[in-house]
Amino acid sequence: MKRMKLWMMAAILTLSGATVLTSCSKDNDNNIVVTPQPKEYFTLWNQCEALTALQDYVKDVTNTSSPNYIPVEDRIATFDMDGTFVGELYPTYFEYNLLEYRALDDPDYKDIAPADVKEAAQDIRDFVRTGKKLPDQFDMKHAYAAAKAYAGMTLAQFDAYVKAYAQQPANGFSGMTYGESHYKPMLEVFEYLKDNGFTYYVVSGSDRFICRALTEAIGIPSNRVIGMDVKLRSTSQGTVEGVNYTMGREEDLVRTDELIIKNLKTNKVLQISQEIGKVPVLTFGNSGGDVAMHNYAQGNPKYKAASFMLIADDDQRDHANREKALTLGEQWRTAGFHVISMRDDFKTIYGDGVVKTDFTFPQ
Repeated sequence: MKRMKLWMMAAILTLSGATVLTSCSKDNDNNIVVTPQPKEYFTLWNQCEALTALQDYVKDVTNTSSPNYIPVEDRIATFDMDGTFVGELYPTYFEYNLLEYRALDDPDYKDIAPADVKEAAQDIRDFVRTGKKLPDQFDMKHAYAAAKAYAGMTLAQFDAYVKAYAQQPANGFSGMTYGESHYKPMLEVFEYLKDNGFTYYVVSGSDRFICRALTEAIGIPSNRVIGMDVKLRSTSQGTVEGVNYTMGREEDLVRTDELIIKNLKTNKVLQISQEIGKVPVLTFGNSGGDVAMHNYAQGNPKYKAASFMLIADDDQRDHANREKALTLGEQWRTAGFHVISMRDDFKTIYGDGVVKTDFTFPQ
């Protein structure tokens, strides 16, 4: 009977979403007492300086007795996406890969792709396959080309298009699709912050709707995703400005070819201010495009902040330039950021069964 009661209590804990790990003992009246055990975090991390810094920071700012205490409503964390918790594969950004496919391989589009879209896509292909350097200011060249490449798609069509491409096997790996290419240890950071009262946002240079499609599977709400934006219009709006047009119930929203913003560097800060309305206290990134976001947090006039930079220094489990990564690591430390080493700090990167392979390219 007592075993049955114990089983029922465990089931209730599971169904309620409470901590399932328990220990059992008996009180003075010989009744079984079930004691929840602390939840275990960071099972995919090695003990390291960056992890200690993160845990110490969170413990400090969530302690009501600490002079650094931060109320729940102000516990804002922002994460870059590519290279911070999503792999930079093939060997570049997902949205670059997608444009290359769209303009050069998609049978429904490649023959009608504008010349400048094809040129940007070919730049990516040459970089990926031959190592040819991308042109200067290519991030903006890509942004304008991408705006054109998907113009006319409804948001639902574009979402489906992104997700369909994300189901392809990730080039340079076995056992993983592009859509599964999350850094598994970094997903544990999301869980840890959520359980400690933080609200986290994705603040990426990639297209906002690409980011939404890629992060939906890991439970990040779409209203907490900030990225590159193009103008939208309703299907029958034409060239009339929205302030002069009333959308009908039967209409949908479509992408246009007009770029609003490429969300890099200081643009990230501007977007955070406009969309979140609060200065972050925790920031995570991996490149120079994230430094402005880190500096914005570090300059928080009200609360203690912490910033983290991932370095891609694991050339055994991932495609990486270790020498460059180590140089960047020293640069980020000098700037006052905590450095996360993918090689030294992660027990796994993409999870069990994922193996780095050579790149393959169709002839």
